[in-house]
Amino acid sequence: MEVPINYLSVFGATLAAIVLGTLWYGPLFGKQWMKLVGIEKPAVLTKAIKRKMMMSYLGMAITTFIMAYVFAHSLVFAQSYLGIGGFPSALQGAFWSWLGFIAPVTLGVVIWEGKPWKLWLIQGGYYLVSLILMGAILTAWV
Repeated sequence: MEVPINYLSVFGATLAAIVLGTLWYGPLFGKQWMKLVGIEKPAVLTKAIKRKMMMSYLGMAITTFIMAYVFAHSLVFAQSYLGIGGFPSALQGAFWSWLGFIAPVTLGVVIWEGKPWKLWLIQGGYYLVSLILMGAILTAWV
């Protein structure tokens, strides 16, 4: 069975999530996040540091694309088989996907690594807002 996915919307959702991540882990919560995970901003950006950063960005872009693609499948399923669609469907899909998959997995930083709840709120909050943004884009371009 072929699932009709609008790849342009998946790329748009991916790009929007990357822009959100740039803002979220930059001017919005970047300093707090870096402090909580124990990262210090290097005084000088060497070639090696820049290369590592680019590889990290590439890895996040790929995984964000996968997340948008899989979420698009969920939304197509909801619209095709359950008869629900639009932004309310995207909002519900984003919340339930976050609550069922993202929140429990990311809680490991608090439970197993002893990191503060504030770190989990920053990271978990990003994924919730990101999924809502992706859902809005994916349902707008069905």
